[in-house]
Amino acid sequence: MPNTTAASRPHTDAALPLPDGELDAMAGRLAAGAAVVGLGESTRFARETFGVRDQLFRRLVRDHGFRALAVQDGTGVGEALDAYVRGGEGSAADALAGAWRPGRTEEMAGALEWIRAFNGDHPDDPVRILGVKPVQARDADYEAALAQVRAAAPERLAELAAHLEPIRTAHRIDEHVQRARGVHPGRPFAEHARATLALVESLPGTGAGSGDGDGDAVTRMRLIVDFHEHSVAGRGTYAGEAELWAGAIAAFQHRTGLRTVYWDGIAHTAATEAVLGVAPERGPQATVGSLLRGRYGGRYVSVAIGFHHGDLGAAVAPAPAADLVDARLGEPGLPARWLDLRRAEVRRAWDGPAKARVVSGLYTPERDAVEHLAVDSLADAFDVLVHVRRASPVHWLP
Repeated sequence: MPNTTAASRPHTDAALPLPDGELDAMAGRLAAGAAVVGLGESTRFARETFGVRDQLFRRLVRDHGFRALAVQDGTGVGEALDAYVRGGEGSAADALAGAWRPGRTEEMAGALEWIRAFNGDHPDDPVRILGVKPVQARDADYEAALAQVRAAAPERLAELAAHLEPIRTAHRIDEHVQRARGVHPGRPFAEHARATLALVESLPGTGAGSGDGDGDAVTRMRLIVDFHEHSVAGRGTYAGEAELWAGAIAAFQHRTGLRTVYWDGIAHTAATEAVLGVAPERGPQATVGSLLRGRYGGRYVSVAIGFHHGDLGAAVAPAPAADLVDARLGEPGLPARWLDLRRAEVRRAWDGPAKARVVSGLYTPERDAVEHLAVDSLADAFDVLVHVRRASPVHWLP
């Protein structure tokens, strides 16, 4: 498949709501003394919030010496993205084929193409990419497990497929989202996965030495079980595995010494604990950003990029409720604005307990009241706020 250049993509060079000079100034503020910068979005579905994040990242790389990008995906996906941006074969879309669904967009492909071009011009000082999660199951693991059982015990293949076919859909639509949309087949996917592992372990010719080393059916099934047990539905919580992900970022940064940008949702990048509106009964939850702030102090900088209203593709988000900080930020007539909460006069005007909109894969306008996070101190959670007035949808890769 031929490489696609960023210039040929129709969706990646759209006009941004903030002018270049403002983005330059913001990047300079973020870079000062920072080892890790968390660029968090309130939604993964808005072209404008992604564009701001991408343009800030480019400036941090080009003008301020940042040389690593951490993304919320598995180690294997991170390795595939890293190989592509360092000159590997195939296209950006090829590299994203196994990525978590919210990352498989034209906009993300354009960001990877920019990194690849930058690395081509700086072969001795490249940008690296890492996934913050452990190695995760991919669609190919299901196919390989089916193939080995087909060869070793064809009479059990239908039983195996009955377990695997429903649960592999989670790689396209997360299990908890399927439940919310009313399309879930019923039995928890982790139960299906564990039953499948037990079946495979009982069969001859599917263990170590039966396949391509680490690619034997039992090993692949253990990855599949781990994937479903550690999903939002499997863990029973919307909070990420903050200690694991923060540890991966810190270990990489310590090992390489590279100044790092962390891309994720604001519920993960916030520099303090947060209460999720979809699960208030769980109380304050540690975030990746809160743990990084504990490790790095002020050398971890947290940015929240939000929006006021707009079309997100699957749903149209209305103007935010009056009790959300997004309502206060979204002044009519301003396409975007940004605030540095580390400045004393800005902190005095804006600090205090706050709720900020968070649009997840479960979002519908009817759920707008619970789609938020709450923090005790807005200025402790986020060093910089960026707010876009109107959002439009990202463009999904095929």
